[in-house]
Amino acid sequence: MEVIFIKDLKNQGKKGEIKKVKDGYAENFLIKNGYAIIKNKENLAKLEKEKQNKAKEDEKNKQEAQELKKKLDTLVLEFKVKTGEGDKVFGSVSLKQVKDALEKEGYKIDKGQIELTSSMSSLGFHHVDINLYPGIKATVKAHIVK
Repeated sequence: MEVIFIKDLKNQGKKGEIKKVKDGYAENFLIKNGYAIIKNKENLAKLEKEKQNKAKEDEKNKQEAQELKKKLDTLVLEFKVKTGEGDKVFGSVSLKQVKDALEKEGYKIDKGQIELTSSMSSLGFHHVDINLYPGIKATVKAHIVK
């Protein structure tokens, strides 16, 4: 029997995948527990429509990420830090501080999207990478001053 997975099932199949499985396994486990549905014309049409909607949504998200990248690439965040003798910075600028600064500027970015390539523990300009979408990465300049 061929089934269409509607949920991911470890080592069996991913959502949207079509697989041939034994009848008993399909009826007594996969379909009964809501992991799959029987492959037929109706269900194939639903799957195709879902794929088209997902593709449209992905394209929309990609466009939004491109527009946000253009704005973020020109952004300069300024952080005031305490320094000691010889302009040595006490501590460093954290991910949370970068996230908070971006929020103050009006950008909603998750902490997991922010990527610090090096510790920001010296005065001057530093680059902060932000993963907006797979393959789209914005670079924000962080200026650390006294």
